[in-house]
Amino acid sequence: MFLTISTTGTPERPATDLGYLLHKHPDKAQTFSTAHGTAHVFYPEATAERCTAALLLEVDPVALVRRGKGKGKGRGGAPDAALAQYVNDRPYAASSLLSVAMTTVFKSALNGACRALPERAGEALPLRIEVPALPARGGAELVHRLFAPLGWTHVEAVAVPLDERFPEWGDSRYVRLVLEGELRLADALRQLYVLLPVLDDAKHYWVAPDEVDKLLRAGEGWLARHPEQRLITSRYLSRRGGLTRQAMERLELVRLAESDDLEVESVDNAVDETTDTEEKPVPLAERRRDAILEALRAAGASRVLDLGCGQGQLLQALLKDVRFTEIVGVDVSMRALTVAARRLKLDRMGEQQAGRITLRQGALTYTDKRLKGYDAAVLSEVIEHLDLPRLPALEYAVFGSARPRTVLVTTPNVEYNVRWETLPAGHVRHGDHRFEWTREEFRDWAGQVAGRHGYAVEFVPVGPDDPEVGPPTQMAVFTMTTAPGTTKEEKAA
Repeated sequence: MFLTISTTGTPERPATDLGYLLHKHPDKAQTFSTAHGTAHVFYPEATAERCTAALLLEVDPVALVRRGKGKGKGRGGAPDAALAQYVNDRPYAASSLLSVAMTTVFKSALNGACRALPERAGEALPLRIEVPALPARGGAELVHRLFAPLGWTHVEAVAVPLDERFPEWGDSRYVRLVLEGELRLADALRQLYVLLPVLDDAKHYWVAPDEVDKLLRAGEGWLARHPEQRLITSRYLSRRGGLTRQAMERLELVRLAESDDLEVESVDNAVDETTDTEEKPVPLAERRRDAILEALRAAGASRVLDLGCGQGQLLQALLKDVRFTEIVGVDVSMRALTVAARRLKLDRMGEQQAGRITLRQGALTYTDKRLKGYDAAVLSEVIEHLDLPRLPALEYAVFGSARPRTVLVTTPNVEYNVRWETLPAGHVRHGDHRFEWTREEFRDWAGQVAGRHGYAVEFVPVGPDDPEVGPPTQMAVFTMTTAPGTTKEEKAA
């Protein structure tokens, strides 16, 4: 089983920097033990102009069978044939065995970590990746569908004939894969880690629930928007329906969270033209944050959850007020949390200030015991990004499970959209909005939620309150009136 990674360079930025990024010295041939064989890393060429790293995996078919999952095991675990467990393509064809070996041999590179050259780890490099024998259930056409949307400028998948002596027999299910393009090394490795077993459409180990987390970590930044997302997810999880549905739901939340916030701001902050002498209106996003802060202060909250915190604008405002002693930002997107950490300058924050803020990854449609016991929770411009059938799950996770004393929910008022001159008639404010409610619809939903979970609710306009169409943003302030565990739904649960 063989894989090569090549790059080019200059005397100022030599190609041998690849050795630093992979954490493997070009002048050494190194050997690593894996669960199913031995991995070798060596460099066929290593000059300033061009450098190639090779990963050779020697698989022990007997050891593979003894561990319980050979190539001869079909879906469901039944052996196809006794001999097929020992005589198969596993020693030669790229598969999940190679993916697992990559996590052992290139762990730091997969994580994008390089202390020696951190700036190079974050840069796109001219890469050429070759896999001589890759099983492709779906053929060369599927290979192109999987890799072409990921930034590769050249994707070559040449079918390997069953037998060159007998061309009339046709092609095998294997292809020779060549990828060329400028990508971060970590991104390229993560794509291979996911897509090699996807193309093979088989895994050599039992797929447990934690495989969903592995998929989302490796797919961060590309899988949520991939046009073949469903196929990739299903095959990676060995077509296990429950895990596939869970992964798809989480990927949908990631996609929504990674949507361009600038598009939202461009509509929310749209203002009439003003002269230099006129006072410019306060942006709606700023008015929304001010309204939330005012409501939190009025509620006497000190321990606050920002659910769906995005890139940390509200977190930054909360940190400026010492009344908020514990602040937790939760978002499904690690990319958004990374941006939030940079915005807050967490790496340079003093110990006392850093002790007030915590960032956590989590999906708001799943209960999380870590979110219980807080004074207040904020869902600012979050609910409209969910499909309506998913709202009950979010409702229970927040109001039924976490149960903060105060919950603030803001969402656009669709009636106000006619006042945006830049918004075409009939359009929502952002392409990722699944719905936008009228004031009556929002009040009806909020009233039902409050009744089911033991809260009272009041409504606060945010922004200019137009006498005809109301405010641009509507906010519901939920205040707990019933002790936890006493509502009918909680007793039933």
